[in-house]
Amino acid sequence: MDLNQASQEQLQQWQAQLQQEFENFKTQGLQLDITRGKPSSSQLDLSNQLDGILGGDYNSANGTDVRNYGGLDGLPEMKQLGAEILSVPQDMILVGGNSSLTLMFQAMMQAYFFGYAGAESAWQNQGTVKFLCPVPGYDRHFAICEHFGIDMLTVPMNDDGPDMDQAEAMIKADPSIKGMWCVPKYSNPTGTVYSAETIERIAKLGAIAGEGFRVFWDNAYVLHDLNTDAPALPSIADYCQRHGTEDSVLQFASTSKVSFAGAGVAFMAASPANLAAFKKTLSIASIGPDKVNQLRHTKLFPNMASLKAHMAKHAELLRPRFDVVLQQLQDAFGDNDLGQWQSAEGGYFVSFDTRPGLAKRVVELAAEAGVKLTPAGATYPYGNDPENRNIRIAPSVPKVEEVDLAMQVFVCAVKLASVEQALAQ
Repeated sequence: MDLNQASQEQLQQWQAQLQQEFENFKTQGLQLDITRGKPSSSQLDLSNQLDGILGGDYNSANGTDVRNYGGLDGLPEMKQLGAEILSVPQDMILVGGNSSLTLMFQAMMQAYFFGYAGAESAWQNQGTVKFLCPVPGYDRHFAICEHFGIDMLTVPMNDDGPDMDQAEAMIKADPSIKGMWCVPKYSNPTGTVYSAETIERIAKLGAIAGEGFRVFWDNAYVLHDLNTDAPALPSIADYCQRHGTEDSVLQFASTSKVSFAGAGVAFMAASPANLAAFKKTLSIASIGPDKVNQLRHTKLFPNMASLKAHMAKHAELLRPRFDVVLQQLQDAFGDNDLGQWQSAEGGYFVSFDTRPGLAKRVVELAAEAGVKLTPAGATYPYGNDPENRNIRIAPSVPKVEEVDLAMQVFVCAVKLASVEQALAQ
C-alpha cells in the first residue's frame, strides 16, 4: 500500500475495503485490552509458591522475627539480592514495600521538600524546578513531576539512549534542571537499551549540573529479557564512583513483574549520603517495611541463579505474544511508510509511530472495534505528543490468539486512518 503514488480513485477503493474490514471487526463485539504492561495470570502463577513458603518459620537468617516492627532498610538477605540485581554494594541498598514507583515518589518528595544535603538543598527553596524527560517515555514518571509542579523538558530517545548531546547542552545552560528520568534497559516504551557510552555520560551529568541534581534511574526491566543472548547493562554506580558523582544518581528496581505484581519487593540504591537523608524522613513515616513478604521472596529466590531461571519462564510466556505483535507489524508495514516500530528484546512494550497526526485517530478507531490502547500522547509529558504519532502496545495480558486478533484490528485502524488522511490532503 503505497499512499504516496496512489491515485484518488485507488485511495477511495482502499478506504472502502478497509472500512468493510473495520465494520466486520465491530460486529464481533470484541473486548480486548493492550493498554498496560501487567503480567498475565499465567505469569503470576509462576510465583504461587510464595503462599505458605515460610511454613510457619518467621525468622530471617540473622534471627530477626520478621513479624515485628523495625528493619527500616530491609532484611540483609533481601538487600543482597537487590544489590546483585542493581550491580551495587549491599550497603547502598534500601528495601521497600511492593512498589518501586512509591520509592520514586518518596525520593522525589525528599528532594523537593527536604533535600538530600540539608533543608537548604530542598528544590522548593530554589525557584523553578525542571526535569529532563526522554521521549517517548513512561507516563507515571511524568505524573510524578506534574504532581510536584516540576516543569518537564523533553529529550529525544536515540537507539543507544537519550540524546546526550542535547541533554548535556540543556543542563549546562540551565541550573534549574534538577533531574532526569531514565529507564536504561528496555526503556518504556521503545525497548531501548542504553549503551555503555550513554550510561557513562549520564553518570558524569552531576559534574556539570546545578546544585542538587539527581538522575532517577528506573531499572524496572533489568531482569526482563526475552532472549538468552540479552544485552548486558553496565553499572552506572561504577561510572559514578569513577567520576566522583555518587550522589547524583538514585537507582530503583522491583520484583513487581517478577513475582506478584501487587505483592512484590522494591529496591532503591543510593550513596551513603542520599540514603541517610532518605531514611531520616522515612523513619518518621514508617516503623519498617513488610519483612514477612521480604522473607518469602528470599525463600523463593535464594540467589541470582534461581531468579534468572524464574525469569526464563516469564520469557517463555511473553515471547509468543511479542512475536505476534512484531510479525503483524512486519507483514503490514514492512514494505511501506505507514508505520515505524522497534523490535523488542525485552521489557513489556512495543513502541509504534504512525504517520504524523494519526495516533489519536488510530486509538479512536481501535476503541470503536473493541480494542483498548494506551491513550495517544501518554508517552509524552502533559499528554502532548507534538507530532501525534506514538502509540504504546502492551501485549502481555491477553492470550496469544487475543493478541493476534487485537493486532489485526490495530493494523486495520492504522491503514484506515492513513488512507483517510491521504484522501483529505
